[in-house]
Amino acid sequence: MLLLFDIDGTLLLKAYVAHRESLHAALGTVYGLRELDDTKPRVPAAGRTDMEIAREMLLQHGVSADRIDERAERFRDACAREYARRCPADLTDHVAPGVLDLLEALEGRDDVKLSLLTGNFEPIARLKLVRAGLGRHFPHGQGAFGSDHEDRAVLPTIARRRAGTREEPWPRHDTIVIGDTPNDIACARADQLRCLCVTTGPFDADELSGADVVVPNARALLPEIEKLLPRGQR
Repeated sequence: MLLLFDIDGTLLLKAYVAHRESLHAALGTVYGLRELDDTKPRVPAAGRTDMEIAREMLLQHGVSADRIDERAERFRDACAREYARRCPADLTDHVAPGVLDLLEALEGRDDVKLSLLTGNFEPIARLKLVRAGLGRHFPHGQGAFGSDHEDRAVLPTIARRRAGTREEPWPRHDTIVIGDTPNDIACARADQLRCLCVTTGPFDADELSGADVVVPNARALLPEIEKLLPRGQR
């Protein structure tokens, strides 16, 4: 079973400050947007890709879509550099309750494959997890990130392709998205995948009712994952 884990709100809690500051700094460096207009509506970030968040901010402030696209690669690189400077040396206090035990239990099994599905640009995602002590659980060359595509709904297909063989992607019926937002559910459904949600992020159980299963935290995920494993692998 391929398990595609979200990061913010799922694996880590409240580890977004340096990330948010880095995105804003890169907006200034690349697009000249150094001050946000407080009268503009707040751009929601939960469950969205970094580039999607940046694009909405830029459009609000009059930057054209063409200019956004022309400088998108430079923005990704600048955001990663800014985060490398700002990321705290130790993020272990931000690991969500039960996550480390869950990952260690799953890593020792031969019937599951751990991977990532996150709106973070990949360098940011990888550094976050390393500083949180979780990086070793998620191999490079796997998963899907905000740097792969701006539309989160496209990411599960990318992650399954990377986890599969040259001939075919990892099968849908053996893939589960694990997250904490309605956007995690939506991207899973876009690829006809099952989705498990935790309420450790900004949304409660009612708001996540579209998931196959909603649990309060990572400690409750293992039995639900085991229920979904093919018979004989539980």
